[in-house]
Amino acid sequence: MTDQDLFSLLALLKVDGVGDILGKKLLHSFGSASDIFKAKNSQLAAVDGIGSVLLKNLKDKTIFERAEKELLFIKNNTIQVSFFQDESYPERLKHCFDAPILLFTAGNIDLKNRKIISIVGTRQITSYGTDFCKKLIEEIAPLDPVIVSGFAYGVDIVAHQAAIDYNLQTIGVLAHGLNQIYPRTHKKYMAKMEENGGFITEFWSDSNPDKEKFVRRNRIVAGMTEATIVIESADRGGSLITANMANEYNRDVFAVPGRVTDKYSQGCNNLIKTQKANVLTSAADLIYMLNWDIKENPKSIQKQLFVELEADEQKIYDFLQKAGKELLDIIAIECEIPIFKLSGILINMELKGVIRPLPGKLFEVI
Repeated sequence: MTDQDLFSLLALLKVDGVGDILGKKLLHSFGSASDIFKAKNSQLAAVDGIGSVLLKNLKDKTIFERAEKELLFIKNNTIQVSFFQDESYPERLKHCFDAPILLFTAGNIDLKNRKIISIVGTRQITSYGTDFCKKLIEEIAPLDPVIVSGFAYGVDIVAHQAAIDYNLQTIGVLAHGLNQIYPRTHKKYMAKMEENGGFITEFWSDSNPDKEKFVRRNRIVAGMTEATIVIESADRGGSLITANMANEYNRDVFAVPGRVTDKYSQGCNNLIKTQKANVLTSAADLIYMLNWDIKENPKSIQKQLFVELEADEQKIYDFLQKAGKELLDIIAIECEIPIFKLSGILINMELKGVIRPLPGKLFEVI
């Protein structure tokens, strides 16, 4: 995209009344933003949704001054810009009808990885939510997923920090321009985020983190990922909006169940009860439902020193040490663990690097 193309697109997006949906409709009709501004009123009026007010707004010269100012900010701060038809634009987001025409990014973001998930939840995260979030990311880390969240307090920042701890790419989707960071206390995490990941926003440098912008931000979080995970949420909250958007985009949604008396489990429990989310109790649930193939793991799964095993895991490990290679059905019988439960336990053990699968539903200790 040339500077002139970008300048024209920025000007188009500053036209009062032209949003992402109408903007795409105009671009489809005329081919480019510069051609839209060159078009005659009669041609513009032929586009569904263009009335007399919009025709007048398209002739407003002040939009070019604002576009020039933003283009200067982009150049001076080495901001990367992705047009919704570019290869660098998040692939899944392209298929959302209301996706932003332009995205502004900072850092080292690489979205070629197909395992991209979002983790969202309450800003008042509990110790239960914190422990689950960290454990989940630890268990899926060998599969090298990209962790997306909103860089807010609570679940968001716990997810980002855990991703950093396990050297995973993590992306913060912002509800404001790239000239600032919100909340300010999270500025200390920016450098680490940008080393392996970074920030994405649709908002310009003059945009502040107003309430309505967080809702718009949420559609990017939901749309660019293959699954949205809600760790904790009250019966109302932004994370539930994100979950509903993910459902509308036909994405997988997962929710962590909690006690019925816990305030910040109400939203998750309701998502599960109304069949708007799959139950998430461990990494195995996620891996199974998303059909992630452990064999395609770009990071080798190596046996960890002093690995901690749950009681059932230890029982299976001890049995396989004595038996050598053994069939799934035999393991279930000898260890007295139902098949449906055993499958998830074996996946966890494989992620921990203590067993490996063999052809013919055989397993052995590493």
